[in-house]
Amino acid sequence: MSYCNPSNKVSLGLVGGINNKVRVIQRGAYGIKDREYLKLKILSSFLPEL
Repeated sequence: MSYCNPSNKVSLGLVGGINNKVRVIQRGAYGIKDREYLKLKILSSFLPEL
């Protein structure tokens, strides 16, 4: 087969938005050597506001 039929449908707009958000954070973190800090910064950006 030349096509993919996934069981769970995810909007490509949602995936594109997530990728863009991660890229923006990575650009802002240029020069930071601590990968764990970058990982936490990315994960915390997806948490709801308190």
